[in-house]
Amino acid sequence: MGGTRFIGIYLARLLVEAGHEVTMFTRGKAAITQQLADESDKDYAEFSGKVKHIQGDRLDFEGLKSKLSGTGFEAVYDINGREAVEVEPILEALPNIKQYIFCSSAGVYLKSDLLPHFEVDAVDPKSRHKGKLDTESLLQKKGVPWTSIRPVYIYGPLNYNPVEEWFFHRLKVGRPIPVPNSGLQVTQLGHVKDLAKAFVSVLQNPVAIGEVYNISGSKYVTFDGIARACAKAAGFATPEIVYYNPKEFDFGKKKAFPLRDQHFFTSIEKAQKDLGWAPEFGLVDGLADSYNLDFGRGTFRKAADFSTDDMILEKLGIKVAVAA
Repeated sequence: MGGTRFIGIYLARLLVEAGHEVTMFTRGKAAITQQLADESDKDYAEFSGKVKHIQGDRLDFEGLKSKLSGTGFEAVYDINGREAVEVEPILEALPNIKQYIFCSSAGVYLKSDLLPHFEVDAVDPKSRHKGKLDTESLLQKKGVPWTSIRPVYIYGPLNYNPVEEWFFHRLKVGRPIPVPNSGLQVTQLGHVKDLAKAFVSVLQNPVAIGEVYNISGSKYVTFDGIARACAKAAGFATPEIVYYNPKEFDFGKKKAFPLRDQHFFTSIEKAQKDLGWAPEFGLVDGLADSYNLDFGRGTFRKAADFSTDDMILEKLGIKVAVAA
């Protein structure tokens, strides 16, 4: 379900390489496959020729059921599911499914003074990811063989969330990096290719049935550390980091910083123990992979917007040269 924007692009390749038959269910508004920056024409042609497609809207529940019924799919990777009601029609259409693998989020955990978050920790029923929790509960209730993956912040080439891209935009033009409060907030980033491998590792794995796994990088990092790691990975000079109090500003609906202003990280020990999985990318080499195969080639998802930066810098009395 989904699979044409970010995570699924890498996951589909690994599944095809492993010999699985892969079908994408999408609205068909985007290309079903796309060639990666470091992929040869031959490899891409071989991959794309093996991927099948079913066009439909998952929110059209009756249409969804009619298109999936009788297909006999053995496993579903649900990458873009947000609400439990979006999953019920799939389960009805595929009553004999052997595994439902769901992309949840570490954002479901209840904020705590005790970190890292473990899979057994309390969750927040008021989280903006409440639909993810409801889906996990539904799968459990229905008795479906299921596995849920909870990533923290995902990064890597083609990332549509402005995580590393936010820093790269500022580094490229030599602007200061505005960071809320102390910059010592600790968080965690995980590379999309490591995440895709984790998704593959749970498929047909009896240990993973009925389980939830945190997936991210092996190291925790401060906000300041991300800024410096992005600069090092992309070959930019060590950035100037400036600090501000978010409570002194009204940014409207705009986000002045791409990460939540709190300590936020998880333990990945369970996945390492159960699945034999481990992240291969360290933070700097993972960011270098992202930069060299994406932003460094002049491609990005969102154009630079420094309007909130300018509000912060003006209040701090810091002048920035405007690029021509």
